[in-house]
Amino acid sequence: MDLITTLLIAVGVAMDAFAVSLGIGTSPNGRNMRAAFRLAFHFGFFQGGMTLLGWLAGSTVERFISSVDHWIAFALLAFVGGRMLVEGLKNHTEEEVETGKDPSRGGTLVILCVATSIDALAVGLSMALIEVKIAIACSVIALVTFGLSLVGVRLGQRLGARFGKRMEVLGGLILIGIGIRILVSHLMGL
Repeated sequence: MDLITTLLIAVGVAMDAFAVSLGIGTSPNGRNMRAAFRLAFHFGFFQGGMTLLGWLAGSTVERFISSVDHWIAFALLAFVGGRMLVEGLKNHTEEEVETGKDPSRGGTLVILCVATSIDALAVGLSMALIEVKIAIACSVIALVTFGLSLVGVRLGQRLGARFGKRMEVLGGLILIGIGIRILVSHLMGL
């Protein structure tokens, strides 16, 4: 597989992480640079790692995961998106906003990383069937995801600073929408 093809695959795989990063950047607790870097790093790490796991698993695990992967991704994204939506609709004092949950830490971060990297697992499974330099492919996927996630958070931060809590609600709706898109596209065979 050539570098251009690998880059195109990396961009395709990273689009969910970009969209989620955009949504998180709109939340008040996702607006500092340290959180943006942490989120982008973990998204990149998970995308590259899941590609490698998929490649290692080959076709053995695919038949077990493929029947439920879309439901897992939908449930995880809907859960986090729903929480963002509820938080965006609440009236918070300035102190509550400062001490709110940081989506770039803990369980929320892990849920988001897994939800956005399930497709990378499938990509890795398909790469096992063709001759691929997996170290290069995983590195490119991780770096592209990192870069797009960082851009997504920064863009979301600008939108969130300008439009306030409405952007957090929009961010939650985006996550739920991504989950629905994953579910519908799999169920419809798209």
